[in-house]
Amino acid sequence: MLKNIIIFITLLFFMGCNKIDKKTDTSTNKEIKVYGQTVDNETRCVHYHTQLDIIAIKFKCCRKYYPCYKCHQEAELHKPQVWGATEHNQKAILCGVCKHELTIAEYINSGNKCIKCKANFNPGCSKHYHLYFEK
Repeated sequence: MLKNIIIFITLLFFMGCNKIDKKTDTSTNKEIKVYGQTVDNETRCVHYHTQLDIIAIKFKCCRKYYPCYKCHQEAELHKPQVWGATEHNQKAILCGVCKHELTIAEYINSGNKCIKCKANFNPGCSKHYHLYFEK
């Protein structure tokens, strides 16, 4: 009995870690999947969930969007790769409000606002740029 409970709890944990939240980029009608432990439809996650935590990042290594590096770390078995300085033209940021994909350069130079809907992004995310983007 105890063994079955442990198996059930383990399955629930792994199902939660691999939750997929589907978003649609309204400018392209393209469905975008956000992986990880999202807690709402604006890409907030269990790790970062303030009003301003509304972006997801496409990881270079697996080409999957996650709300944060912690979500990626919990769900994937590989180490994350950093986008190179010459790759800042790649669409790798998803606005959780309007679902618009921004290039890395657009995001870094956005003044912490979505270039399409003007939603405010968390300025504290810049402390983690080194985890995602090469300068």
